[in-house]
Amino acid sequence: MNKNTLIIKLLSSMIICLFILGSVFPVLGTTKSDQPYGFTNTGPHHYFTYQEMTDLLHNLSNDHSDIMSLISIGKTYEGRDIWLVKLSDNVEEDEEEPGVLLMGAHHGNEKPSFEALIFFIQHMVENYGKENTDDDGDGILNEDPVDGVDNDGDGNVDEDPSEDRVRDVVDNTQIFLIPMVNPDGVEYGWRKNRAPNYGPFGIKDEVTSYGVDLNRNYGYKWYLYYILPVQYNLAFTLFDESWNYRGEYPFSENETRAVRDFVIDHSNIKISLSYHSYSEVIMYPWTHTSLKTPDENLFISIGENISKIDKYELLINGWRNKSYIIPRFGGTLGTSENWLYGERGILSYTMELCKTRAPTDPDVVYDYCLKHVGVNLYVCERSCTID
Repeated sequence: MNKNTLIIKLLSSMIICLFILGSVFPVLGTTKSDQPYGFTNTGPHHYFTYQEMTDLLHNLSNDHSDIMSLISIGKTYEGRDIWLVKLSDNVEEDEEEPGVLLMGAHHGNEKPSFEALIFFIQHMVENYGKENTDDDGDGILNEDPVDGVDNDGDGNVDEDPSEDRVRDVVDNTQIFLIPMVNPDGVEYGWRKNRAPNYGPFGIKDEVTSYGVDLNRNYGYKWYLYYILPVQYNLAFTLFDESWNYRGEYPFSENETRAVRDFVIDHSNIKISLSYHSYSEVIMYPWTHTSLKTPDENLFISIGENISKIDKYELLINGWRNKSYIIPRFGGTLGTSENWLYGERGILSYTMELCKTRAPTDPDVVYDYCLKHVGVNLYVCERSCTID
């Protein structure tokens, strides 16, 4: 075999190999660089800043004004707008359709809680007007929607999301989203907001500390702190230096008042999910006692179906690993879940995302964002069945 013949054979072999690689690997799966919304498979994941989120939401609402509106429901101590997104087919109207409330970043250092909601907003507006797409290239449309199940038996899960499902949800519900309840805390990089404190009861002349734990500031049964101070850990919530400081009084903070006032003005909200991180669990009221709610069976039914999608553990009556993590009388007061359900009758859940506070592996971030697209779609669909 002469030298020229050998070179030709080697080049031919290389071309065949490249053809095989290009043909087979796209079928086996895509990289994060092929995925939507800026995800890449190189380097740590970059979480949205408040300004980046603000710019994106304005752009999306301008580009998709037929189904998305953006309003400020209040301002923080440091002057940031608390943005609320509404998704619906008649977005400028207050319809009789059931509402779903999705919230993130009550705690500013829990970045996955807002990242998942921003991802969901993008997914909804960018798929609403799309034709049904064969995302996995198997010749079948929408056969593997985002539900945590390998519906087509090909070894992959949720690889062919349904555009029809997005349209049905937007056309039949009203979705309200507050991605960052606590934008000051997000920007500062800590749990609480950034309002100055003047002692636990606001009676000192000088600033003693900064910040209130917003998820201890909702006004439901605060009096239990004084009846059972040990059981309800008053020492950890009373002093303003504490990470769990509850505030001077119920709804003392701009952020919790903004949520309260919006909810009171929208009586059609049926279900609420408040996203946090971390521990991969799903919780529902009560957070201050393991006593059952009047809607226990409904809470469990919805919670179990959420668990099938995201594979998180549903804590029933505060029960985990054969013991109560929420005592019979004791636990956490001032949560949004307790107030939303106890005062407004809204089926409210806490969604604790991830195994760590703010993972930066892009695969992990993309996984929890996509899973909870399915969760959010499901609770929207389920809201249509609740009286």
